[in-house]
Amino acid sequence: MLFHNYQTDGFFDEMFTPEGHVRPHYQAVMDQFQEMSVKDYGQKQTAVELSFMRGGVTFTVYQDSQGTERIFPFDCVPRIIPAHEWEVIERGLIQRITALNLFLHDIYHEQKILKDRTIPAQVILSAKHFRREFMHFEVPQNIYVHICGTDLIRGGNGQYLVLEDNLRCPSGASYMLENRSAMKRAFPEMYRASNVAWVDSYPQQLLRNLQHVSPPGCHGEVPNVVLLTPGVYNSAYFEHAFLARQMGIPIVEGRDLIVRDFKVYMRTTAGLMQVDVIYRRIDDDFIDPSVFRSDSLLGVSGLVNACRAGNLCLANSIGTGVADDKVVYYYVPKIIKYYLGEDPILPNVETFLASETSDREYILENLNKLVVKSANEAGGYGMLMGPWASKEEIEEFRQLIIANPRNFIGQPPISLSRHPTWGNETETLEGRHIDLRPYVLYGDKVSVTPGGLTRVALRKGSLVVNSSQGGGSKDTWVLNPPNH
Repeated sequence: MLFHNYQTDGFFDEMFTPEGHVRPHYQAVMDQFQEMSVKDYGQKQTAVELSFMRGGVTFTVYQDSQGTERIFPFDCVPRIIPAHEWEVIERGLIQRITALNLFLHDIYHEQKILKDRTIPAQVILSAKHFRREFMHFEVPQNIYVHICGTDLIRGGNGQYLVLEDNLRCPSGASYMLENRSAMKRAFPEMYRASNVAWVDSYPQQLLRNLQHVSPPGCHGEVPNVVLLTPGVYNSAYFEHAFLARQMGIPIVEGRDLIVRDFKVYMRTTAGLMQVDVIYRRIDDDFIDPSVFRSDSLLGVSGLVNACRAGNLCLANSIGTGVADDKVVYYYVPKIIKYYLGEDPILPNVETFLASETSDREYILENLNKLVVKSANEAGGYGMLMGPWASKEEIEEFRQLIIANPRNFIGQPPISLSRHPTWGNETETLEGRHIDLRPYVLYGDKVSVTPGGLTRVALRKGSLVVNSSQGGGSKDTWVLNPPNH
């Protein structure tokens, strides 16, 4: 009954083939669902939502008439990735973060890739998040990107594509862990029968990586690591508190830290304690009012000087945002080829740059057929969905592009893959569009957590999966290889 009249509607469906057959890696889950009534499933869905409410698993949407804080929407049908598919994803993500890390080191030092004209120098020098203040600055272990959340989608042919890289303060890992915990409680037999790879070790691996990049001047046997948050009113504060608790490290605000003699100290009831590594969840602009925005009340004056003196490591490093600029995204395949001599394992979505004359003309002529994105916006904001936009919206973006072409890219709409998802109105399972955000950690080695956050567009027909735009999430089950 749960799959009564389920239709793939011509989209690539994660669970069913075009002929309506269950894909082999979903068979164990299908067997469990077939023994479940609509009422049984609805009760489990409600129980999970109540557990999220009691646990405070929330996110914040500003400027919303329904209130700012709400429960993170969750769907109980897990997204499943077989071992052979995950092996390709993992290799592709490791290749990508390796190349981007080399790229960041290069553009803040020799800038060989610019001198060789593989990337136009103006693209980097005009990037909003290129930090000239960090030229020739050495970061511990030469690691710039310690935590990366890369967004992947699947097109109509089922091929995985990279939609964007999130290299500044990627969010969502806490929901990945809470989703797994909820599924274990709600469907223990299904989980045990599926031979799913663990994601539970993510906080411990993250902490080990943060300790690995402690500066040479680390004063103790075990580096002191803290998580720096903008505070309780930040949209991701639940995640900040959750990860700090899971790692067993203090969560601090800017007012809890002080810089003396180029060293950072945390105020405690026992006096000042030196800090070696800061897992920062504050953007560059606000992290040090003596260097960036002088009106910031969130950061700490002198933090950058402490980094320069070799007494502090920031994760992720200041200046990493230049590599997730959507215009720089266009050049990532060339970046991989330049530094690694390899073709990308995970390709980009076809992209047009408004800063290039021919591309700009094409974008302006086809605004009603393209998805247009601002170079540095996130969360589904600053975007035109051409085929679904009004004439007024299209004309507004036309003027924005003409005024500042460097700030925009165009992409053809991708028919995101779909997945069975509970429809509250119909009380049955229907296809909804999804993407995937795996989490990549860079320490003494690069590791990819086997799973990630599957985001789902809960509104029928919608392609926007961001929680701030009406999206939710699913647990992502990566299956272990047979005999594992």
